[in-house]
Amino acid sequence: MDQVHQIFQVMTYDIDFAGVVSNITYIRWLEDLRNFYADRVLPIGAALNRGIFPVLGRTEIDYLSPVRFPDKVAGRMWLSERGHAKFVLSAEFNSQTTGMITAKSKQLGVFVSQATLRPIPLPEEFRKIDLLPTD
Repeated sequence: MDQVHQIFQVMTYDIDFAGVVSNITYIRWLEDLRNFYADRVLPIGAALNRGIFPVLGRTEIDYLSPVRFPDKVAGRMWLSERGHAKFVLSAEFNSQTTGMITAKSKQLGVFVSQATLRPIPLPEEFRKIDLLPTD
């Protein structure tokens, strides 16, 4: 499993006072992509049943070009880095109207033990994924 893809329809509640997609909308879309990614690699429910869960420690996002209603935005997410306990998911969003990249993101996370709330080694499911470089 290399990456997940999702098309997001810009809704009226996604736009800000300037008529462009709000920054917070991208954060919500990243959450959706992470959930889709987890569903394919290690579903959150399965992780919880093992006494572990993923935690985000950092989100970096570069907003590159504006998106307006009623555009559609293609999002994709992939595993770009990993260490003993950490992982980095990269994402990119593209306007379906202009074809331009609208935003790029990296999110750093770890899995933690429910019992101790301390980081644990990456689950096997994440260690066996082929990394895709950030474009």
